[in-house]
Amino acid sequence: MSKKFVFLIVPLLFVACKNAPVAFEDSQDTGRTLDKSELPRKSTVNAKATTILRKWKEFTIFETTFDRLYTSENREDLILVTEDLVEKQKALEVSVYPAEFDIPQIKGRQKVLKTYILKTKGDLEYRLDPENSLKETIQAFNALREQFNVVVNNTLPEDLIKNEKS
Repeated sequence: MSKKFVFLIVPLLFVACKNAPVAFEDSQDTGRTLDKSELPRKSTVNAKATTILRKWKEFTIFETTFDRLYTSENREDLILVTEDLVEKQKALEVSVYPAEFDIPQIKGRQKVLKTYILKTKGDLEYRLDPENSLKETIQAFNALREQFNVVVNNTLPEDLIKNEKS
C-alpha cells in the first residue's frame, strides 16, 4: 500500500508545483484624464520682469510650451508636451540670457526645473503616475518665475554686494 501511495503522491506533487504562466498587466491607463484642478497655478511675474522676458524669445517659446501642460487631455498628450519641453529647455539653456537675468540664481532655478521635467518624462516612459512629478515641475517653474520678480525688485546697489565679496 505504501508503494501505491508514493506513486499517487509524486505525480500529484508535480502537477501541484507546476509553474503557472505569469500574466503581466499593463498598468498604463490611456483613457485616464489628468485632473487639472489639482495642478498648481502659474505664479505671476510683475510688469518689470515681464517687459524683460518678452524680449527673451527662447523663454517666451518655452513658456508657451509649458502652458500646454495645462491643456493636455491624456497620457499621450502629456508625453508629447514633455518631450517638447525637454527640447525647448535645451534651447533656453544655451540661449543668450538678458543681462538682468544672467546670474547664477536664475540658472540654478532653471537646472532644478530641468531635473523635474526629466523626472516627469521618466515617469511617463516607465508608465508611472506622473501627477506628483508634474506638480513638482510646475512648482519649480513657479520658483523660476518668482526668482525673476526677486531679481527685478532687488533694490540693493551693486556696489554694496561687490564690496561684500572682496
